[in-house]
Amino acid sequence: MVFTVSQAQSVDLSQIRPEIRNLQSNLVEWRRKLHQKPELGFQEKITAEFIRQKLQEWHIDHQTGIAKTGIVATIISNSPGKVLAIRADMDALPIQEANEVPYRSQHDGKMHACGHDGHTAIALGTAYYLAQHKDDWQGTVKIIFQPAEEGPGGAKPMIEAGVLHNPDVDAIIGLHLWNNLPLGTVGVRSGALMAAVECFRCQILGKGGHGAMPDQTVDSIIVASQIVNALQTIVSRNVKPLDAAVVTVGEFHAGTALNVIADTAEMSGTIRYFNPDLENLIRERLEAIIAGICQMHGANYELNHWQLYPPTINDSAIAELVHSVATEVVETPIGVVPECQTMGGEDMSFFLQQVPGCYFFLGSANPDKGLAYPHHHPRFDFDETALGMGVEMFIRCVEKFLNNA
Repeated sequence: MVFTVSQAQSVDLSQIRPEIRNLQSNLVEWRRKLHQKPELGFQEKITAEFIRQKLQEWHIDHQTGIAKTGIVATIISNSPGKVLAIRADMDALPIQEANEVPYRSQHDGKMHACGHDGHTAIALGTAYYLAQHKDDWQGTVKIIFQPAEEGPGGAKPMIEAGVLHNPDVDAIIGLHLWNNLPLGTVGVRSGALMAAVECFRCQILGKGGHGAMPDQTVDSIIVASQIVNALQTIVSRNVKPLDAAVVTVGEFHAGTALNVIADTAEMSGTIRYFNPDLENLIRERLEAIIAGICQMHGANYELNHWQLYPPTINDSAIAELVHSVATEVVETPIGVVPECQTMGGEDMSFFLQQVPGCYFFLGSANPDKGLAYPHHHPRFDFDETALGMGVEMFIRCVEKFLNNA
């Protein structure tokens, strides 16, 4: 199906239950308060305190200070059953906001430019509703408010702190407000939804000299340039055509004067792929290409390679559950987008490596309101109608997963 976020469509909210529609103004208020106080990874003290106060006000059991600023709320129904976890990230980005809105960021150089303020508001609304309706579902829901998704990653330290135990989690779900999809859509699929994220930094060690006497040098710029070009053959000639992967060199620094052959050149970049089997292949080819070209020119190199996040891979059964819920909640011409994928990365992937789960996209763009700027843009904002839709999605997933135990 071909679509763009510019497609106009009406959004039917009749499937959102009255209690959640009545929460909409609160969801907007919470989101905007959080939007005004953005904090970077592992610094979310104001955000965590806001969450803590709400959970305490609603008499919801919770633990604070997990992986520095993380919080886990535990809501137990009036009937025993399985355990479902819901994950919401809460950190912001080092971006200066350009929006002229009453709720714009009050912290210079920091902005909720990816929707995490909305994720937190949706999770709070979900917690509030579940605590008020303990007779309507059975089992336990753990809501994980996670720091540092944008970096360096808060999921792994929260897992190491034991958030998936006591009680043990049977499955986990999470959502991302998504301005690549219009309001009134849900992107959900089985298997890989988001890519692995790996990074590399390489310094080429040549031999500098006069620009008029290249025979006396080993030109690090020539060597590094050939490496940049050759790295593209990893995807085009080593990765199967039906597998998707990306190797991008995003930084290249060399030289100090126009008549000097540079002694060193530095480059850095990112690697993305969906198939976990590609991890070793791409890493090995990366160094083999760098080593071979350096040897050919008589240069040396220093390579640093590291993985940030593995691929975000959804469990087929939980993805089907989310898909079935989405078809009930989202009633628009586009509706559910089953093949929605992105080469962006997410540390929700670490949770999905531990327990079955599903991460999905909730469309949030509305071009008619000027709310279609991409994620990480200084004018990013989203249609807050999606907040109530997100709560309804989560609640129905809870009911469907736990009540069918």
